[in-house]
Amino acid sequence: MKTFIALFCLVTACPSLHADKPNVVIILADDLGFSDAGCYGGEIATPNLDFLAANGLRFTQSYNTARCWPTRSALLTGYYAQQIHRDALPDVPGGGQGVRQKWAKLLPERLKSAGYHSYHSGKWHIDGDVIAGGFERSLHTKNDGNFFTAKGNLINDIVVKPAADETGYYVTTATADYAIDCLKDHAKNHKNSPFFQYIAFISPHFPLHALPQDIAKYRDKYLDGWDEMRKTRFARQKAMGITNTTLSELERDVGPPYAFPDAMEKLGPGEVNRPLPWSELTKEQQRFQATKMAIHAAMVDRMDQEIGRVLEQLRAMGAYENTLIFFASDNGASAEIMVRGGGHDRSAAPGSAASYLCLGPGFSSACNTPFRRHKTWVHEGGNSTPLIVHWPKGIAAKNELRHTPGHVIDIVPTVLELAGVTLERQSNGEWIPTATGKSLVPALGKDINIQRDSIWWLHEGNRAIRVDDWKLVAAKGDPWELYDLRSDRAEQHNLAAKMPDKVKELERAWQLQSASFTELALKTVEEQPQTKAKAKK
Repeated sequence: MKTFIALFCLVTACPSLHADKPNVVIILADDLGFSDAGCYGGEIATPNLDFLAANGLRFTQSYNTARCWPTRSALLTGYYAQQIHRDALPDVPGGGQGVRQKWAKLLPERLKSAGYHSYHSGKWHIDGDVIAGGFERSLHTKNDGNFFTAKGNLINDIVVKPAADETGYYVTTATADYAIDCLKDHAKNHKNSPFFQYIAFISPHFPLHALPQDIAKYRDKYLDGWDEMRKTRFARQKAMGITNTTLSELERDVGPPYAFPDAMEKLGPGEVNRPLPWSELTKEQQRFQATKMAIHAAMVDRMDQEIGRVLEQLRAMGAYENTLIFFASDNGASAEIMVRGGGHDRSAAPGSAASYLCLGPGFSSACNTPFRRHKTWVHEGGNSTPLIVHWPKGIAAKNELRHTPGHVIDIVPTVLELAGVTLERQSNGEWIPTATGKSLVPALGKDINIQRDSIWWLHEGNRAIRVDDWKLVAAKGDPWELYDLRSDRAEQHNLAAKMPDKVKELERAWQLQSASFTELALKTVEEQPQTKAKAKK
């Protein structure tokens, strides 16, 4: 009976639910492929994510922005990144240096009026300082070029002094440690108040750095290659009901999104920058590529282990039942190949601090099974995210799939609705544009479509729009492609030539959305650093 009442309140958003507001934990992975977690078809050991899925919901058609910093801003504001200067429009600057408008407040600022205490641990990659964004405590793991040192990190926006001996330090564990410390402190000092904990792991973003014991578990697992891995994952996804599409054909001529020819020389003869047939690779190349995938898997495995520790803390403090947990990725797996920071020592153990490896297009394609392309592209492989939602007290469904299309902009309105917060109530007379995201609360109760006009993308010239089950998409400089996602989310059957009227209809919708975003963004464009820099030239 209690479960029924909780579900009824959730679906109807009844006021009584707000008397016992849920705690909220958002966990974000970095460069995680759509199929990497076990509960999305992967072979990597992710028992804690699988547990959350088995006792909650998995969304099969959820999206991100295809890149790290736009996704993070969209996730915590509920607006498309282009609306808030965190990604560029054709006529408006924006991106990693863009600054949000004053009205584009982050989720913790919105939650303050409902009595929430908010904490951050992990990657930031949003404009401004963390504490200024409404968080009370923060570990900013800013040194994402080396997973084995705290150098460059900040606590509460103050640079930390690393320990003289950092033996045993690993950033994924440190991220969980700090989150757990925040939760313990909350239980001690604010036990009667709800909390919001944002945990942004860097894993499994490059450089591929992992603990030796984790790498050992996967060392020889991927010697059959990316072709076989894709087939195996796809079979699991079909059995799970994750997808009803075909498996995309590997695009053998599509490599990294950015060319770094010098990196190929530094990395040596084992590196390849195209997803060639596995049988065409030399034995040295096969071992090198399989080792990189083993490190990627080890990073995902360790992240899952640390998520398990966070769950144990929630149980220990009596908060587990009424904590709403979201898990997603900021973009698809990455085809990038580069060498940054301290460089790459070929003689160093792969995955160690002296090495600098990236996954590359072969195994990135496999990690994004069953889709095409990678991070930065807005084809399904670049912008599709796993989304797990778990909340024992509020979601009666267990181990169910939700096929309604959604986007990371939907997380903020979902949380605010369940916390009993409205933007109007918080505005204090300040003008706030209508939120772009849609609350997913109805879909938490049953598998229904959330009504929306479209889902829209633009990143570095890659553009797309989804209206109902139709998707119009194009890589930078390429003509529009049209796909019916009801049966072709793998984007294998381009219908643009057969349906020119539908292409024109969706292109108009894309342009109208772009014009709307441009109108909003232009109101504050003079405040942007890019604009000021151009004016000085």
